[in-house]
Amino acid sequence: MIDEIAIRLRFEALRPSLDERGRRLFAAVEARAAGVGGVAAVSRATGVARSTIQRGLHELDAPPMTGRVRRAGGGRLPLTRKDPTLLDDLRSLLEPATVGDPMRPLLWVSKSHAKLAAVLREMGHQVSETRIPDLLKKLGYRRQVNRKTKEGANHPDRDAQFEHINAKVLAFQNAGHPTLSVDTKKKELIGNFKNVGSDYRPQGRPDEVNVHDFADKELGKAVPYGVYDIAANAGWVSVGVDHDTATFAVNAIRRWRELLGCERYGASDQLLITADGGGSNGSRVRLWKLELQKLADETGLTITVCHYPPGTSKWNKIEHRLFCHITQNWRGRPLTSRLAIVELIAATTTRTGLTVRCELDENSYEKGVKVSDDEMRSLNITYDAFHPEWNYSIAPRTQKLS
Repeated sequence: MIDEIAIRLRFEALRPSLDERGRRLFAAVEARAAGVGGVAAVSRATGVARSTIQRGLHELDAPPMTGRVRRAGGGRLPLTRKDPTLLDDLRSLLEPATVGDPMRPLLWVSKSHAKLAAVLREMGHQVSETRIPDLLKKLGYRRQVNRKTKEGANHPDRDAQFEHINAKVLAFQNAGHPTLSVDTKKKELIGNFKNVGSDYRPQGRPDEVNVHDFADKELGKAVPYGVYDIAANAGWVSVGVDHDTATFAVNAIRRWRELLGCERYGASDQLLITADGGGSNGSRVRLWKLELQKLADETGLTITVCHYPPGTSKWNKIEHRLFCHITQNWRGRPLTSRLAIVELIAATTTRTGLTVRCELDENSYEKGVKVSDDEMRSLNITYDAFHPEWNYSIAPRTQKLS
């Protein structure tokens, strides 16, 4: 009588260390040792199909294989062997050089697996969408997101301007003068809208937000203008609710000085500002220079400005020392009110000691303000010899009169 329990126990003990061929040969050996009725008994004890055990018995009598689990030719042929033109046709659908070709089957549609498979079937190939990922892998394609690396043509003096800014910052810091990095953060919708990112919540209880991101007519948008004190590793953010103008930008700097700057740098009569080349604090914005002149007249400060070259805004320190941490702090949280935005910005901290102060600026700022040539001539401005369009100083007009 065949002891199927003993066969099952031996099989279960060895099973973790056996590959496909090993399981087949084990079953065949047990069946041969059991004698008549052995194939059926071993099949019941191990769950191995009778046909597989029979194949194992044939292999016991055949010359041994080396380095293989199956004999040559076993298994289903790859699609690419049965259909030699499949990969070439798939590559033609993906080739970037064919973009804009009016004969291209996938013109103006995304490259989803289902669409690629459908077009390949129209071309005469027998392929399902489940096989597309393996074929794409063979061609070296991977699904990828955009990477922000291109910034347009590099200015020939780009690196020289970086060195110029760095030298100015070090000189001002060594003299005990404030050095600021300024910029406008991305405008944010105020209301119960989706905010990118995720945050921990009880399972199955996400924050529910509006389906459509249409601006609330009453709440509008928030315009955060940041002032980052490089030496103190401290930020100031004015959250505007009107237009992002040069007047708004300079008022944010004014508020920083009134609430933080005077206390930190009370005896200083110099201020260095590093800013992007565009936006409300752009190097070509006349109103920016005029408003800085007003600030210089009010405070007695000589304000030196250094702009980053075109296309290098991401090198501005405020981007990676302040704004990125604010975005991380409020990720996944709807910015439901102006107060919520102010509180979330003010709660931003880092392990390196960053602190942030924030204030709501409810003033209205007129767009399209024109600055005349006469007003520009009235400025007490000194342009640097090196790229004067990027580097200049504005002193109080009382100095000009004296």
